[in-house]
Amino acid sequence: MTTCTPPPWDTLARYRLIEILALWEGRVASSHIGQAFGIGRQQAQKVLKRYRELVPANLLYDESRKGFLPAEGFSPHFTFGRVEEYLHLLGSGQGLDSPFTGLGLGAADTESLPLPSRRVSPQVVRELVKASRLGQRLEVTYASFSSPEGEERIIVPHTLVFAAGRWHVRAFCEKHLAYRDFVLSRFRGVPEPCGEMLGAHGGVHDEQWHTQVAVRLIPDRRLPDTERELLAMDYGMADGELLLHCRGPLVLYALRELGVNPHHSEPDPRAQQIEIANREALATWIRWD
Repeated sequence: MTTCTPPPWDTLARYRLIEILALWEGRVASSHIGQAFGIGRQQAQKVLKRYRELVPANLLYDESRKGFLPAEGFSPHFTFGRVEEYLHLLGSGQGLDSPFTGLGLGAADTESLPLPSRRVSPQVVRELVKASRLGQRLEVTYASFSSPEGEERIIVPHTLVFAAGRWHVRAFCEKHLAYRDFVLSRFRGVPEPCGEMLGAHGGVHDEQWHTQVAVRLIPDRRLPDTERELLAMDYGMADGELLLHCRGPLVLYALRELGVNPHHSEPDPRAQQIEIANREALATWIRWD
């Protein structure tokens, strides 16, 4: 993102949408701007025209695709070019995740801890999103601890997921004949489409993904009552219990987000603070051995 004086916040939000869609979907059109902001076609076209005047080297019009594509040297000017911007946009269910970031509403001093952003290729995201929308198979090279240099896989992606500080894609893996999570930063090269899915392997058929699981958390029982009551207030517990509902494959991620290690009990209860109350019920999702 450039450090020049930003335009008005509503204009800035439109420019950000242009850059996000161009970079991560590979195409942006006036219809995207119009639908996102509830404006007419001519006004949306003016927004795109003005953006191209400000950043003339970023977009190229493609007649066959009826939209603007990112130029080879595309460089974000109103966004940071991070995958989180696009993926938060997908999850927001609205035109932009937060169009009010340019209003300068921070009346009080605030500070947030900057965390490292995992390197994710725009080309990888584009192919994953396209395949998930069209129900296509992808040939990918995926690196893991067992294959650090990368291994050829064929997957059928269906959902992008942010959990435990990383973005994943939930997909059917033809090698393992099962649905698995694939970390976006571990794809090598650009995925290649390899035809329609073979059999019923779309997201609607991922039974584990559609299974809702209840996770019950309570203050560590080794703590005195006064400290347990304090923790109950911290976590907004009802009757001394925090009840979380999440998809089955996300149970472990949810626990990690809360700093709960299901495989290790801290010697100091103040270090652990909360514990799982229904361990047996989670046996399908957590190996207790």
